[in-house]
Amino acid sequence: MSRFEDFVTEGEAVLTEGWDFSWFAGRATEQRPSWGYAKLLADRMAKAEAALDIQTGGGEVLASIPVGPPVLAATESWRPNLEIARRNLAKFNGTVVEVDDAADLPFPSDHFDLVVSRHPVVTRWDEVRRVLRPNGTYLSQHVGSGSVRELTDFMGPQLAAVHVHPSLSPMATTAGASPMATTASAEAAGLDVVDLRQEALRMEFHDIAAVVHFLRKVIWIVPGFTVDEYRDRLAELHDFIEHHGPFVAYSQRFLIEARRT
Repeated sequence: MSRFEDFVTEGEAVLTEGWDFSWFAGRATEQRPSWGYAKLLADRMAKAEAALDIQTGGGEVLASIPVGPPVLAATESWRPNLEIARRNLAKFNGTVVEVDDAADLPFPSDHFDLVVSRHPVVTRWDEVRRVLRPNGTYLSQHVGSGSVRELTDFMGPQLAAVHVHPSLSPMATTAGASPMATTASAEAAGLDVVDLRQEALRMEFHDIAAVVHFLRKVIWIVPGFTVDEYRDRLAELHDFIEHHGPFVAYSQRFLIEARRT
């Protein structure tokens, strides 16, 4: 078996459940935003009375906080992540509910003083406002427009990196929306955006196994990705990395904080 096939087989074999990226150590790197989302999250959670984490994944980021609020809930749409999140958030007595990304939130109005989300696929701003208490806060780190475009373009210039849910209203945004569009949707829902920051962050892929696993895990970069369909492009990228060093791309991230007035 060739070195390329070994890498591809390895990348295909890694489990994709949850948002634990520790497997990439030594194989791919990504700069972190200067604002430090995990630190901001920990600070806000320590002061909250009732908090909700939307699209928690496997709860890994939320589980990193040292102190949880008296009431903690989370939503997740992908079934394999649910039990992982429940295990990770059990130490806070957190409740994890299965909810489609674009669906209404199954919580009473005016219920939470803090709503958070890291890299949401869909943000229903009308629902965020509804479940927030007056003066409640929404804090989130979003994937910005053109994120990892270099990899998307290499795999196929015709690809659309963001899938827009057909039922979404103007008061909703998807991963890959611009900060301006996201702010407009938040404000249309009746929220006051009080902080907005944006950064482009360098990524390096050091072998093709890392690329395969990344595209299987972060499904909006190349929608419908399979190794069989993209084998020729993967082989070309493998040769590039072998001869010229890591493939470089840039992730786009922005932090948004909004309040219900």
